[in-house]
Amino acid sequence: MGLSKLDQLYRQVILDHSQHPHHYGKLDESTRTIELNNPTCGDVIQLHFLIEDDRITDIRFSGHGCTISKASASMMTDLMVGKTLEEALQLEKQFSLLVQGEEVQDVEELGDAVLLSGVAKFPARIKCATLSWKALEKALAE
Repeated sequence: MGLSKLDQLYRQVILDHSQHPHHYGKLDESTRTIELNNPTCGDVIQLHFLIEDDRITDIRFSGHGCTISKASASMMTDLMVGKTLEEALQLEKQFSLLVQGEEVQDVEELGDAVLLSGVAKFPARIKCATLSWKALEKALAE
């Protein structure tokens, strides 16, 4: 597959996550909720968690944002269901390094989120891509 076709595939997956986000909405009962915003572009995200026995059993997001922000939140929530809090925080660190252009071991652990690695070329978009992940980090640190 040529590079341009691969880029098109990546773009399509990102668009699909943005237009049809997974885990979008609020939880009826959540054990933790957090809201973060990106004042640079106006993206706002709320994360709603159900945590049982140190494990994320359900996670949802709501709010509004750009394509990158929504796609990243969708990818992140897909990845977090079933993870321990420690595993979730480790994945957040890996993702933050990835979108800053740093080398990441076991990159396949990031699932679809690895497709956002190209954000490293656009520093203004890094905050969009990491908004939901930073909300996750902040909520789990509390």
